[in-house]
Amino acid sequence: MLQIAVCGKPNVGKSSFFNSATASTVEMANYPFTTIDANKAVAHVIKDCPCKELGVTCNPHNSICIDGKRLLPIELIDVAGLVPGAHEGKGLGNKFLDDLMQAKVFINVIDASGSTDLEGNPVDPGSHDPLDDLEFLENEIVMWMYGILSKNWVRLVRKVGAEHLDISKVLFDQLSGTGIAIEDIIEAKRGIEPDYNKWEEEDLIELTRNILHIAKPMMIIANKADLPTSEENIKRIKEKYPNVIPTSAESEIALVRASEAGLISYVSGEDHFEILKADELNANQIKALEYIQTNILDKYGSTGVQDALNYGIFDLLDRIVVYPVQDEHKYTDQKGNVLPDGFLVPKGSTPKQLAYIVHTDIGDKFMHAVDARSHMRVASDYELKDGDIISIVTRG
Repeated sequence: MLQIAVCGKPNVGKSSFFNSATASTVEMANYPFTTIDANKAVAHVIKDCPCKELGVTCNPHNSICIDGKRLLPIELIDVAGLVPGAHEGKGLGNKFLDDLMQAKVFINVIDASGSTDLEGNPVDPGSHDPLDDLEFLENEIVMWMYGILSKNWVRLVRKVGAEHLDISKVLFDQLSGTGIAIEDIIEAKRGIEPDYNKWEEEDLIELTRNILHIAKPMMIIANKADLPTSEENIKRIKEKYPNVIPTSAESEIALVRASEAGLISYVSGEDHFEILKADELNANQIKALEYIQTNILDKYGSTGVQDALNYGIFDLLDRIVVYPVQDEHKYTDQKGNVLPDGFLVPKGSTPKQLAYIVHTDIGDKFMHAVDARSHMRVASDYELKDGDIISIVTRG
């Protein structure tokens, strides 16, 4: 599964975001990937399932379909809180950064209300500038990566020259285990001095920052968006940074719990809920629900939690959902399951690449593919589209 890391300094609502994003799996205890370990759990991104369009009842295997919405699993990693100096090992810095680099996307949770200082200590709301948190987090990650790249740098440069090695490959080897591809390094190098023999410290730091932006895109979760001091801060953050999503993780948790108790009808990501059992809600509960509707759902369109997950996968990682089947007429696999699997694949993928994603043997035996909607054979270089249903034809 694709991994997203939930990171940030202590006391910003990081754990609340993690819990709210994975809360919907609690009622699905028989789902095979529900809880992985103490700091990893499954969340879902959501797309319209083709079942309603086709008028069929699907039998999902690797995902879930609820009323025509396909929930596709991703893995969230809740890493240790970051404090200044983490790249030097302060706090749980080394553990934080080791865990963080396993993910494809970073969710940087900040306290938009400004009620925690740089180390996560409570302060008066509005007295801390959350913009400081953004600059410090990226700098910690960059300096940690720089420390890896710069280790034995002089010796490495001599080796590259003496053995006529590719500098990109050497950098890639230095960063092994971080999930960074050599293509990311090649692209990142384009923005700096081409002659690596002339690289100074600032060049290597700039290269590191470029690699981070390309290989590990980051979104900003402006949490505690319902508090009075948050609105102006969120405007300022959006003016300076892209990929900013206002959220209220506590509101999401409250709505999910009320929904699970049957008190309200609520679907994560929507801008409203319906009270089902008003007589079972006390005055404080009704007041809390009204507060969430007015200060979060009406103002921002959702609690932001589901929006963040979808944005990370579909926008930052540029993934689409494709449904491989065996029978293009019935949209089934070999066991008769309708639309059994939804796969999150990179935009621009081809049917043969999809075949390898499904299984290596299927990729090795790939002959051609058929668009199940049109029943037409598609070209080998056909670029898969979001929502495609593809029958993979193999030899033997």
